[in-house]
Amino acid sequence: MFTGIIQGLAEVKSISKIRSNNKSADTKLCITMGGKLKGDLKVGDSLSINGTCLTATRISKTIDFEIINETMNRTCLGLLKAGDKVNIERSLRLGDRLDGHLLLGHVDGIGIIKKIIKSPIQTKVWIRIQNKKLMSCIVPKGSISIDGVSLTIIDIEDKDKLISVALIPHTLATTTFTLKSMGEKVNVETDIIGKYLSRHLPLK
Repeated sequence: MFTGIIQGLAEVKSISKIRSNNKSADTKLCITMGGKLKGDLKVGDSLSINGTCLTATRISKTIDFEIINETMNRTCLGLLKAGDKVNIERSLRLGDRLDGHLLLGHVDGIGIIKKIIKSPIQTKVWIRIQNKKLMSCIVPKGSISIDGVSLTIIDIEDKDKLISVALIPHTLATTTFTLKSMGEKVNVETDIIGKYLSRHLPLK
């Protein structure tokens, strides 16, 4: 599990299709990140890469991940290219401080940045949720993960599948949001409580 509090940025070294008759995954992602983040990381550990929970399969100069088609189809990982920056969070340990909200790293769908409004105290970002069904899991002042960043929902426009979130200067400076522009796609994970309520008590 994760909290949505980004611990640092990593750089994509490569992302490519796995060409093997015995493959258990479809895509290989290789990243590099600083020693402090890498720390005691070992093969089999989970990391959140832009909000997607991935398992480290090899650790050397790069950290490698193998990704199945389901993950590639549901997330924006397939849009990554060498040189891109990604948000990184190590998995939550029992007893850690919970500063964001509980995340599984299981991306529900994709959003598209429609508008970015900057001011000295905050940056407001409007995002269109591609899958209309996710809107039932989104509530005003509720939590949402955008590319792995724990954010609070401000506005909701159900008809247009639009939501807005606000980032303080610190969050903007320490995540990939500082690199984002209109039209870019982002990974969306709705709040786990909202998902269970939507499943068992569907809105009319």
